[in-house]
Amino acid sequence: MTIAPAQHAEIAVIGAGVIGLACALRLHQAGHEVVLIDPNPPGSGASFGNAGTVADYATQPVGTPAVLKSVPQLLFNRASPLAIRPTALASLAPWLLRFGWQSLPRQAARNAAAIAGLLARAGPLWRDLAAEIGAGGLLRDNGAIYLYDGPKAAQAGARDMEQRRRLGVSVAMISAPELHALEPGLQHINAPAAYFPDALFMTDPGQMVAALAAAVAAVPILPHRITRLAPEGRDIVLAGAGFALRARKVVLAAGAHSRALAAQLGDKIPLDTERGYHVEWDMDVPPLSRPVCPVSRGFYLCPMQGRLRAAGTVELGGLTHPPNRARIDLLVAGARKVFPDLPEPVRDWMGFRPSLPDSLPVIGQSPRCAGVIHAFGHGHIGMTLAPITARMVCDSVAGRLSAPDRHATRPERF
Repeated sequence: MTIAPAQHAEIAVIGAGVIGLACALRLHQAGHEVVLIDPNPPGSGASFGNAGTVADYATQPVGTPAVLKSVPQLLFNRASPLAIRPTALASLAPWLLRFGWQSLPRQAARNAAAIAGLLARAGPLWRDLAAEIGAGGLLRDNGAIYLYDGPKAAQAGARDMEQRRRLGVSVAMISAPELHALEPGLQHINAPAAYFPDALFMTDPGQMVAALAAAVAAVPILPHRITRLAPEGRDIVLAGAGFALRARKVVLAAGAHSRALAAQLGDKIPLDTERGYHVEWDMDVPPLSRPVCPVSRGFYLCPMQGRLRAAGTVELGGLTHPPNRARIDLLVAGARKVFPDLPEPVRDWMGFRPSLPDSLPVIGQSPRCAGVIHAFGHGHIGMTLAPITARMVCDSVAGRLSAPDRHATRPERF
């Protein structure tokens, strides 16, 4: 379906990932005329390939004093869970400087509190949304586990968990025998762990997003890439190759592709790209019943439907470079540290996470174009924050201030 340039839409949502789909659903339900625009099939990017966790416990920003202290080692160690492509270093320098500033103690504590405020109702809202779209069976409510290498790492983890408790997270430090009781497949692992009993998990995030897309089937999805975004009179003009549309309002939810469009409005958002990876092994019964994160390796082992997925790590490297086989090999080696008998994986994947230096998304009205609402930059918690972002976007369209703290996600903070 193509809309002629002379035609109008009330609200155009750019991006059909989980954020854009959730926003389109809630706006449509509120009585608005909505169109979705994305050159790729709905939910085929990071919304498909993530770890499937509704991570309401993920209150810590990526940038912390501990990470800042370890940045040289982390960025240039090929086995590090946080790495940078050397060819991207020059272009990433401004982002890295901002990241360093946000990693200082005061800023990191402020960012953690703001993230906790955003995450506070993620679990209940996802339960409601999954039930509404007929996908409640894809949610498990048996928690998630952080796995530590040994007592010293567990002591550092305990300090981290205490900070999370102060921010409202339910978590218990558990011994190796308690870990074995929860996960018999880890009997060979003699390590302490942190257990988040209230965490939810999606056994197939791709299916969850497909169910969300089906629920918003009344909204046209236009297969175009928007390359121009500009105010014109009372409208916003959206254009791409062979396509143009005028809309009264625009929701910019294009994930890692949002920065250039925001810049056309004069909004200089310091968005960059984390390249995330996963590998999968097909199996009838995965050896885990909930997500397990070996903390030092920075990825999750996730029992998906009919397969085990290892997903995660952070590679700062932009949108144009091909997948880095070393990062895929790192995931395979890390998974085999936990399950030594794993064969070669059946498939692998790379996707783009839109990342901001303070680990907080941009949600709210553009300071330079009142008709545009930004909804991007969710980093590692995009799936988790989808229903919360949709609520905040609807409030912004209606001219309402919304909780959680709108101030923390305002675009003009940069």
